[in-house]
Amino acid sequence: MQRSPLGGRGFESFSEDPYLAGAMSAATVNGIQSTGVAATIKHYVCNDQEDQRQAVDSILTERALREIYLMPFMIAQRDSKPECYMTAYNRVNGVHASENPRLLQEVLRGEWGFDGLVMSDWFGTYSTTESIKAGLDLEMPGPSYVRGKLVNQALGCGKLSLYDVDQRVREVLKLVQMTLSLGIPENAPETTVDTPETAALLRKIASNGIVLMKNENNVLPFDNSKTTAIIGPNAAYAAYCGGGSASLLPYYAISPLDGLRAQAPDAKYALGAPGWKSLPLMTRLAKTKDDKPGLTMRVFLDPPSERDRKPIDEVYVSNSDILLVDYKHPLIKTSLYWVELDGTFTPSETCEYEFSLAVAGTGKIFVDGECVVDNETKQRPGDSFFGAGTAEEIGTLKLNQGETYNIHITFGTFPTMRFNTHGATGFGAGGLRIGLERKAEIETEIERAVRIAKQAEQVVLCAGLNKDWESEGYDRQHMDLPPGSDDLIKAVLAANPNTAIVIQSGTPVAMPWLKEAPALLQAWYGGNETGNAIADVVFGKTNPSGKLPLSFPVRNEDNPAFLNYKSERNRAIYGEDVYVGYRFYEKTKKEVAFPFGHGLSYTTFYIKDLSIEDDEANIVITASVTNTGNVDGAQVVQAYVSQQNPSVNRPPKELKGFAKVFVKAGAIEKVKILMSKKYAASFWDEARDSWTMEKGAYDVLVGDSSSSTPLQGQFKVRETRWWRGL
Repeated sequence: MQRSPLGGRGFESFSEDPYLAGAMSAATVNGIQSTGVAATIKHYVCNDQEDQRQAVDSILTERALREIYLMPFMIAQRDSKPECYMTAYNRVNGVHASENPRLLQEVLRGEWGFDGLVMSDWFGTYSTTESIKAGLDLEMPGPSYVRGKLVNQALGCGKLSLYDVDQRVREVLKLVQMTLSLGIPENAPETTVDTPETAALLRKIASNGIVLMKNENNVLPFDNSKTTAIIGPNAAYAAYCGGGSASLLPYYAISPLDGLRAQAPDAKYALGAPGWKSLPLMTRLAKTKDDKPGLTMRVFLDPPSERDRKPIDEVYVSNSDILLVDYKHPLIKTSLYWVELDGTFTPSETCEYEFSLAVAGTGKIFVDGECVVDNETKQRPGDSFFGAGTAEEIGTLKLNQGETYNIHITFGTFPTMRFNTHGATGFGAGGLRIGLERKAEIETEIERAVRIAKQAEQVVLCAGLNKDWESEGYDRQHMDLPPGSDDLIKAVLAANPNTAIVIQSGTPVAMPWLKEAPALLQAWYGGNETGNAIADVVFGKTNPSGKLPLSFPVRNEDNPAFLNYKSERNRAIYGEDVYVGYRFYEKTKKEVAFPFGHGLSYTTFYIKDLSIEDDEANIVITASVTNTGNVDGAQVVQAYVSQQNPSVNRPPKELKGFAKVFVKAGAIEKVKILMSKKYAASFWDEARDSWTMEKGAYDVLVGDSSSSTPLQGQFKVRETRWWRGL
């Protein structure tokens, strides 16, 4: 759950709202399992920060645990029945999730009736006896570290019984039996589904998710026949995903610059500001001896001090952000080995270039035999490689245009590191990240950007974050854009007010220039087709229909978890309780930059004719949506519930249902929202240790965002009910 804007894995999460997170999770699980593949839902539960994630104790009330953090899993279990659950790294109220019998046995298997496999997160099993008795079926990854021989020992001394082990084995065998029918051989080669049909689908999904945040005087859509400038650190970079284990190699990724130029071929480009946290990857610019983009990697069992050592493997590397946890070779028996990478680089201009190296291990970069970066002799802890790696070390070298330089990188795997990082996840042999880029000065780049902005009729300014800023392994330190980005945006807006700002991020960023910006798009990380999707919305091929799944605060200090979002002495106090996201902002009447559920369109809609039917088990909401504009589009009708006289403090309202409807210009469409009455009305009663649906009246508030609910109806609960289960 997105407790805070700063969560490193916030981009992986669906929403700050438990109902929306649960509905999206259930839909995802149903889609995956419709193909015969077993879906694994994670992380169960309260894995909401990266800071000391293996050691931190998430301390919260039972009510907050039930209403906010368990609710998405509860809805997914009710509506999709995932085959597998993955436990979180952290503790929950004192006990690690992977060995927590209350969460795994009482709630998951007992109350919810789960009948599948529970696995740990990678290296997130911390005990033998406790985890098996608690209900953890599978330690991940293999080979086992805390099971195997230790299980035999626990059986021998009576800490475990055969019954305990049989329960866990049975679930593993059930999963194996279920997936055998797929017919996928072990270690089968990866295949692709890179077709025109999948590309079109990805483009549609990405463009439909873009949120039109602001559009004064209908600045957007732009006319692609006008002179256009494309500016910004995110323009030429395809920010298709955040970082960490969610960051997969795509078949391809379209940058905003490429997508926009496909529709406006004569558009001018300027970087504007170096928005990277880590230097862009070397493999963008380097070539192998075969003239392929990338590097050649050789693997050795012996250290460089062995003069006659020979490589056991040679691998082509197309991406110089290398995590070796997935590298396998039959001669490698331990996580200790050595790697060398080679390539060439021919600069396109004479200037200073920066080389960078971050490692979970040790390494150096040589250019024509000269050591440019040393991340071996003296190492600094950093946040690379899930927090287990070093800081990025950078070296600078002046290079001449047209000359070809030989690049050589040496690397020793994770066991060669000079320090230990506690509370972080080390992944086997570790990894290395190699960067290379022309040295960019912020002031100079802004001056160039302003010049081309003044010459254009319209400007698309692409800024935001990327997988180095938002990643598993560490949380963001603040809500600000990368250094130089705010100054760039202000300067370009002053030079050409006809500017549309496109922000790519998975979570909110601060926007000190918001009042001056006439148009703003929140484009997220749009996958393979991210650049084409942005271009489709900017130039009007797609009418934006996305809605914000989380609130955008004005500043970080305004968010409900501001005082508590960090591990202190291995504890994180969830002091905001049930008041997460818009629940907090509405309760405290605190202004936000953009509210939960917000999203504009290139057309206008009118929602009316609200009707509410109550059959005791369910609430059925119907309304009509009129497209009062001149463009076909889609609207998301949102239904919130508010108890009139609750016996406990409750949020002013909570999302309990929504429906998206596509309406042609001038047409009217009906929407229908079905919500479970007990889920819509209940809160967790800590005195009764159960859900309570109190007798009384409940308002149903309907509109197009949490701050715009003009239609109001009502339903009643005739008798108070207490309940458990699904």
